[in-house]
Amino acid sequence: MGFAFIRHDTKFDFIGLRHWAYGISALLIVVAIVSTLWGNGLKMGIDFAGGVIVQIQFQKPVHDDALKKSLDVPALPGITTQRFGDGDRDYLLRFSNSENIDATHVRTAVVDALAAAFPDNAAEIQRLEVVGPKVGADLTNKALSALFYAVLLIAVYISGRFEQRWMAAAIMAAALWCGSYVGSLTGLGMGWLVLLSLGITLVVCFILKLNFALGAIVGLLHDVSITLGLLSVMGVEVDLNVMAALLTLVGYSLNDTIIVYDRLRENLRAAPELSMAELINRSVNQTLSRTILTSGTTFLATLSLFLVGGGVIHDFALTVLIGVVVGTLSSIYVSSAVLLALGDTAFYVALVQQKGKYERPGENGVV
Repeated sequence: MGFAFIRHDTKFDFIGLRHWAYGISALLIVVAIVSTLWGNGLKMGIDFAGGVIVQIQFQKPVHDDALKKSLDVPALPGITTQRFGDGDRDYLLRFSNSENIDATHVRTAVVDALAAAFPDNAAEIQRLEVVGPKVGADLTNKALSALFYAVLLIAVYISGRFEQRWMAAAIMAAALWCGSYVGSLTGLGMGWLVLLSLGITLVVCFILKLNFALGAIVGLLHDVSITLGLLSVMGVEVDLNVMAALLTLVGYSLNDTIIVYDRLRENLRAAPELSMAELINRSVNQTLSRTILTSGTTFLATLSLFLVGGGVIHDFALTVLIGVVVGTLSSIYVSSAVLLALGDTAFYVALVQQKGKYERPGENGVV
């Protein structure tokens, strides 16, 4: 018999507590919206906004505040410092960009400012990178496109995998392509095009009754929006590391959702006489041990990166930490709740009965 951290026949009433979960999610989403629109906003990193990254190493340790003060000159606008490595000798300097920035000019300005502020502590520039505004805008568009197409392919896969409706999934993808193409003709920016496309995806899923796909997409949007909102509250810059963490979050959250959906499909075949709420509760309880163990080990591994991994990977680890917690909760309360709201047991039984053979829950071990 397989190992179970939580008993396979646990009967915790998750659905009964869903309104509390909705309240917490709504509060976090409101905080995210307020912070993004009227608070700190999303601080786009140099990768997306453009700017200069300079890696320097001092002979002796230097304090953050003293370094920032020494570089607070007109020639080096928007300075931020980030310590990395062992000790206080290695720093990454980030400067906001101007249209016609010159790498030689930046190097000279940094060397002169540091020499004046720390005459007895020589600093060596080990790396200097310039990201122009046009390159940053191009990276932004590609990052948004990657995030959107990841969500679209997920919707198509789940529609076919759990509802056996590949044709409906193809119709959804075609409608989305047409909507995106028409939107691009109007000259909308990539951000607005992504929002338009996501809206079309949700509407088409609702009309075609692709409830499993709709639940997964709502869960993913819930996770990404709350994570970005909390990063905004904490003033974290959104750079390529954070974007990679968000894509990791999308895959991780989907994995938890698929596990619950798969067990729900088995239970729909095994006990079609139960209500949808009872079936969801049974499915979540049967997969709870696996969910906690997977999320717990991922959280601990990421926490170690956050604590001792250094400044370069700090924001990536922080984003994944937030996402693991939010994604685990959404797979239980958000994605499953969409199924509960949009259909009854008879509707879903008709979908899953299209496949003949199945394994009964627990038939080949405990999950």
